Amino acid sequence: MKITGIETFTVSAGWKNWLFVRVQTDAGITGLGEGTLNGFIRTTEAAVRELEHLVIGADPRRITALATRMLDSVSLDGGHIHRTAIAAVEVACWDILGKSLGVPIHQLLGGRVRDSVLGYANGWYRTERTPDAFLKAAENVIAKGFHALKLDPFGTAKGFISQRDLDIAHDILKTLRDNLPADTRILIDVHARFTEIEAIRAAERLAPLDLYWWEEPTSRDRQETVHAVGRRSPIPVATGEMYDTVGQFFTLAERGGVNIFQPEPMSLGGIGNTMAVANLALAHGSYIAPHQSGGPVATAVCLQLAACVPNFLIQEHFDAFNEPWTHDLVSWHPTIDAETGHLSLPDAPGLGIELDEAVALAHPYDPQAYLNVHEEGWERRLGAKGRS
Repeated sequence: MKITGIETFTVSAGWKNWLFVRVQTDAGITGLGEGTLNGFIRTTEAAVRELEHLVIGADPRRITALATRMLDSVSLDGGHIHRTAIAAVEVACWDILGKSLGVPIHQLLGGRVRDSVLGYANGWYRTERTPDAFLKAAENVIAKGFHALKLDPFGTAKGFISQRDLDIAHDILKTLRDNLPADTRILIDVHARFTEIEAIRAAERLAPLDLYWWEEPTSRDRQETVHAVGRRSPIPVATGEMYDTVGQFFTLAERGGVNIFQPEPMSLGGIGNTMAVANLALAHGSYIAPHQSGGPVATAVCLQLAACVPNFLIQEHFDAFNEPWTHDLVSWHPTIDAETGHLSLPDAPGLGIELDEAVALAHPYDPQAYLNVHEEGWERRLGAKGRS
């Protein structure tokens, strides 16, 4: 079997663009992947084209060899964008391999260790930054069957946060804690906003509200700061979504303070490297909770991993809160069990999902569709509508 071509689809989901890749073969089997990177969709699409000559004619079933070739044949590391482009093709090749053998990807990675996985909602708070507005939105999350949700209540704070903004964040979180079911897990995304000392100060203020984790608490410039916060924060720290190498997760394990690793399969170069991080975390006594703020294909990737990774903690889930038409974009979506808050896992051969090309083409790339968490009112995720 040989790869004969690559198709790319850039799709605007309103507040963000998605990039999907379809790999074609001479056997008539196609594979689907995703290479979404907020604000860099056309750039990543161009990177796929730059690497295309390394892929055409190759056997898609030799996944590790192909991914290594895409990385090593360019004698300059293209970083995040490079690995995201690799991931889109690598996942598509896993999809082809699974389809060719008639089994889901998780079967190729050792088989199921669970039949469902706890999910947490994100993208649900498209509203004003007030306690009442957030509570109303959160009640909709609970009504959909989720038992966990994540939010960033900090407005546009950067570096330090004013006492007023910290009070608003506290009031939003306290309102949720006081009014949602007692077993609701509340996760905080700090979006790398704070200095080391400010991240600790804010965590100490909010800790009595029984928060599940404190995600990306400090600037991404220096990895060292997250270890200092992890060792002192009264809220468990989670991080790793912006890491694009397995080695960065080795450093995360080695320097301590963090036991929740958040690999982003697209950023890391795909499924193979994410499995390496999962095994590294397992040896460290830690868990993975993959980041996923892309489209529904990336969701399927994470759920394939959830099926077979023993130290898999919880899965981020935007799909239930995306624009309604996105449900028609792909052939499969996970369901949520309202009793447990668990997401179902894919079972069809390969990735278990197909793209509807007509729907993708009906929602073309929008240069105004990106997220900027330092822009006033970003919580509403209005994309182009918010900038018009």
